[in-house]
Amino acid sequence: MKNKFRGTGVALVTPFHDNFEIDFEAYTKIIDYVTESGVDYLVPLGSTGETATLNEAEARSLLDLVIKHNAGRKPIVAGNFGGNNTLELVNKIKSYDFTGIDAILSSSPGYVKPSQEGIYAHYMAMAEASPVPIIIYNVPGRTKSNIEWYTTIRLAEASDTFIGIKEATGDLIQATRIIKNKPDSFFVTSGDDEVALPMVAAGGDGVISVIANAYPKEFSGMINAALEQDYVKARELNFNTYDLHKWLYIEGNPVGIKSSMKIKGLCNNQVRLPLHRMSESNFAKLQACMQDIK
Repeated sequence: MKNKFRGTGVALVTPFHDNFEIDFEAYTKIIDYVTESGVDYLVPLGSTGETATLNEAEARSLLDLVIKHNAGRKPIVAGNFGGNNTLELVNKIKSYDFTGIDAILSSSPGYVKPSQEGIYAHYMAMAEASPVPIIIYNVPGRTKSNIEWYTTIRLAEASDTFIGIKEATGDLIQATRIIKNKPDSFFVTSGDDEVALPMVAAGGDGVISVIANAYPKEFSGMINAALEQDYVKARELNFNTYDLHKWLYIEGNPVGIKSSMKIKGLCNNQVRLPLHRMSESNFAKLQACMQDIK
């Protein structure tokens, strides 16, 4: 299972029309674009996919489209399995049709800020219910609580259902401790594009990327070079897109990445409230930065 998710996963955006309805045609276009440009697996319905603003029927329709249109070309990780109500999440897992889904991505409970024991018990309840592998998602910037490295190791050792972690703290010390102490079969992937290269250099397995929506060939090429320990090439490729990260997040994610995709003609840059389209001044700076990418 480790090799299947080694490399670059792309956290797919959800394109909308100006009336805020899902643009399914653009979605299939994006799937083809990233798939044919070298990414290793697809991650629909994560935070980059604005899943918090989708109802359950919309989320299911998007996932069904990914499964059908992907047609087995790439592994699929469903990202809509987080939540701060453990019982509700477990019931969802028990009743869900996982046909065509290779794994689920689950962020730790947000808002309630549980203890490490609470986080551990939450994930173990999920593991007991899930018929598919689980990728733990640690993103304190959104959840406001950190999964400490020793809790990650405890989970990895407690159940084979946990196959890896998307570590999005930006903390290379924490990531290195996980990498050093984890079971061999458990993978560690970066949840932050900016630190993906040093995390791979520390022994990580890749990235679940935002920028790969717009630059799949460039970013997956960088990750592949790092995994092959060609750090001269990896640094060159990393520096090529590095200045863009500032503008992708200056007004939040996925506001920036959708704007870059509009510039590239891949989809509209419409987002659903409470997110808002990028300001004209930052859009112009983003566009100028993109013109400098080779």
